[in-house]
Amino acid sequence: RLMTGYSGHLQQWLDDGDLDLSLLYNLDSTPSLNARPLVRERLWAVAPVSAGLRSDRPVAFAEVAAHPLVMPASGHALRALIDSAASRSGETMDVTVQTNSMRVQKQLVLAGHGWTILPGLGIADDIRDGTLSAAPLSEPDVWRSIVLATPRYGRVPPAVESVAHELVRRIDTAVSLGRWPSAQSPSSHAPDTDV
Repeated sequence: RLMTGYSGHLQQWLDDGDLDLSLLYNLDSTPSLNARPLVRERLWAVAPVSAGLRSDRPVAFAEVAAHPLVMPASGHALRALIDSAASRSGETMDVTVQTNSMRVQKQLVLAGHGWTILPGLGIADDIRDGTLSAAPLSEPDVWRSIVLATPRYGRVPPAVESVAHELVRRIDTAVSLGRWPSAQSPSSHAPDTDV
């Protein structure tokens, strides 16, 4: 079975024994789970094409905060990273819409309701197709990590090991071929001085 859900739900399902493995965000190993770092990805400012954001010109958080914002709802892990960046930069955000749907965030930006902040992978197709403009977020840079989490105790079935191996292979391939904007594999991480 393949299941999707927010990281908090997936982690709980792992703890409860309902899942054998999961991709989770910003998690270190816990007493009940092993967490293998797979990739870390930078967050991006996302705006209508008319804003002219470019992947080779990072945008300061202050510039993003000067616009109305379409954000994940409070309590969402991505929103916590963004709120932390706002606090560190001393900026106040004008959040006009909150949603837990990345698709809805992008649709609202396309409709002119504001800018947003999303992970690079979530906007790679939009950048390539020219439907949105985007630039890496800076001052501060904001990164999130993705880990492969498994229960700490118990034997991992061979089928689960095969799925884990394939997930790792596909992620490594996407990063090495540049299909995942501003993503880094664990071996290429710079010292952590950011979120």
